Amino acid sequence: MKRVVITGMGTINPLGCNVETFWDNIKQGKLGISKIDLFDTTEVEVSVAGIVRDFEPIDYLDKKDIRHMERFTQFAVAAAQQAMNDSELDKNAEDLYRCGVIVGCGIGGLEAMQREHSKYLEMGANRISPFFVPVMISNMAGGQVAMKTGFKGDNFCTVTACASGTHAIGEAFRKIKDGYLDVCLCGGAESTITEFTIGGFKTMKALTKESDPAKASTPFDKNRSGFVLGEGCGILMLEEYEHAKARGAKIYCEIAGYGATCDAYHMTSPAPDGLAAAKAMELAYKEAGLKADEITYINAHGTSTGLNDKYETNAIKIALGEENAHKVKINSTKSMTGHMLGGTGAVEAIVTALSIKNDFIHQTIGYSTPDEECDLNYCTDGAVEMPVNAALSNSLGFGGHNATLCLKKITE
Repeated sequence: MKRVVITGMGTINPLGCNVETFWDNIKQGKLGISKIDLFDTTEVEVSVAGIVRDFEPIDYLDKKDIRHMERFTQFAVAAAQQAMNDSELDKNAEDLYRCGVIVGCGIGGLEAMQREHSKYLEMGANRISPFFVPVMISNMAGGQVAMKTGFKGDNFCTVTACASGTHAIGEAFRKIKDGYLDVCLCGGAESTITEFTIGGFKTMKALTKESDPAKASTPFDKNRSGFVLGEGCGILMLEEYEHAKARGAKIYCEIAGYGATCDAYHMTSPAPDGLAAAKAMELAYKEAGLKADEITYINAHGTSTGLNDKYETNAIKIALGEENAHKVKINSTKSMTGHMLGGTGAVEAIVTALSIKNDFIHQTIGYSTPDEECDLNYCTDGAVEMPVNAALSNSLGFGGHNATLCLKKITE
């Protein structure tokens, strides 16, 4: 079996529109959640979100492309270009049929759906844009990335709600490890901050109604009251280790394991016993050739919902054992970014890779009140500088989808 490494990364998210800015803000514990000013929030009663503020699509796309791409696709193309540049891969030297693109997306172009549905109601079916369907569908992010890069290998979209981005990276890992691809651009993208989306999440009581951005996303806190909707994208360049070495590529770390399971329990609630989520973590670190006590750090799904944080805590205890679970450092990037749905796992994989490379674990911000049911070390007192040799990144999606990546420092 082949080894798989990360040689390039790109991101567009509420804390930065490139990896350098994002990581600097992560290290400083900055908040990317702000008041919603895109539309009137009075009726939906949800007033904060993780909005990408500084993205300029014209920096990556021409005006025609911008008109024919929804925001989530623009994010993906921009982040993929960053990852390509970061990796310094010469595509002219590659067999393009061994270069893949796998980009997850949980929902797709709901902005387009809301916009075109309004046209339909006001002016009839004949006024719906002929681009409506192709720009809306979730797989178009990966399709457009391939069109811009020329990569002709595997190209598909993982659609597993909040686990979509992590599943995409995991499937890319498998394709390279099993010898089907040499390189793969992979990750996740989402942009669904609309009245339509927030209304739907609000009526199912998933979103917080907290109006103070600093108190809205508080994973593992006793007073957590729901997640904060965010938007964003992360794209990673995965590469077969010997292929990367041969071209002298910079290597961030190794992706060494991947676990994927299903709760088979409920549409929205994680399983209370945490067994399936624990199994995903166990599969990931065992595939990496590691034992439970060798896991230094976990980037948790950590959504700031009552059930997720409690049940994920239980799952970590099962996966690592009670003693190791209390030793491992855990944090939630969503405390700063909000929940980017299909994009969140990929952005968090970038955080995990940089944590390994820099031996730095960021703080879970916004925490104030301990919860007896969430009793592990969530790095709530500040960032931690320590050797990070092996880490897990968790994503748990509606429908019971669990995905875990195991990343570790590169060794010869």
